[in-house]
Amino acid sequence: MVERADEAPLLFWAEGPAVSAPPPAAEADSGGGGRRLGGGWSAGPWGDAGPAEAAGPPRAEAEEDQIVAVFVVTFDPRTGNMVEWCLPQDIDLEGVEFKSMASGSHKIQSDFIYFRKGLCFGLACFANMPVESELERGARMKSVGILSPSYTLLYRYMHFLENQVRHQLEMPGHYSHLEAFYDDKKGVLPDSKGTPTSQQPVHWLPSIHRYMYPEMKITHPAGCMSQFIKFFGEQILVLWKFALLRKRILIFSPPPVGVVCYRVYCCCCLANVSLPGLGGTVPESKPFFYVNVADIEMLETEVSYVACTTEKIFEEKRDLYDVYVDNQNVKTHHEHLQPLLKINNADKEKYRRLNDQRC
Repeated sequence: MVERADEAPLLFWAEGPAVSAPPPAAEADSGGGGRRLGGGWSAGPWGDAGPAEAAGPPRAEAEEDQIVAVFVVTFDPRTGNMVEWCLPQDIDLEGVEFKSMASGSHKIQSDFIYFRKGLCFGLACFANMPVESELERGARMKSVGILSPSYTLLYRYMHFLENQVRHQLEMPGHYSHLEAFYDDKKGVLPDSKGTPTSQQPVHWLPSIHRYMYPEMKITHPAGCMSQFIKFFGEQILVLWKFALLRKRILIFSPPPVGVVCYRVYCCCCLANVSLPGLGGTVPESKPFFYVNVADIEMLETEVSYVACTTEKIFEEKRDLYDVYVDNQNVKTHHEHLQPLLKINNADKEKYRRLNDQRC
């Protein structure tokens, strides 16, 4: 039997090509879409595809996703990470400038990051472009991101965000596409109980604008489960046990962090099973995605979570986690959990059957 290939394109995501600054003769952006900027990226939100090609198949029903914020984060050589622009202007985005531009990102050319901000979840795309500017110290770095009450539909806008961050690098300060996107997709921010603060329906612009941010066929985190299994091998049984026990699991990796955010998602999926007789007594397995030192106070109060980080200092803060994952090395400092690190014969048999089913 031929082994089934993992065709989800998100699995083949890799660091993008180097970003080249547009030539001086590039036309200024007038807010329209689709013009090419002197051989660089297309200014149009659909990238190289025309609106008809990018629109994709018609949808049978209205989308239910709600975007509560859209923002641009930039790295200023003098002041560090900062929110350059956002809608709505009065939304609290404290800490987003660090969540959407992971520590160590200056070493890579592009990345994407899932993160949590209060009751919302975010997705940001980062890009790094060399520039001939002493003021910017030879590099321009930005992230363009969105916030939503749910992380399950954020993947739809991966390509839109990728195109927009490249547009922001080449034509800084032009936000017309982002403004149109927010006007079309804006929802209501949930209150502290997780319910919308208004019963008003989500505001939609006419469907003619739909081509600006098509629902692409790629980037859904669930598609990476096969690669997740291949990466950890038999260690996935160890992670499965800790996930079922709702332990605090922290995954370390240097940038790029996008694929590691997918491992967080997959790890939560391992715990997404019903446990007969326990009912609602088992805490939810929470995907916190990317975290940094600014999240330490929040993590101190959590009894169960799965998260990832690029900051090695977390390894020393053992009170914040139960299980620490570095590459394929799964470890715990709790003595009573040490026996679960060992792969027994039953684990090997489960892994063999798992691979047989995948074939």
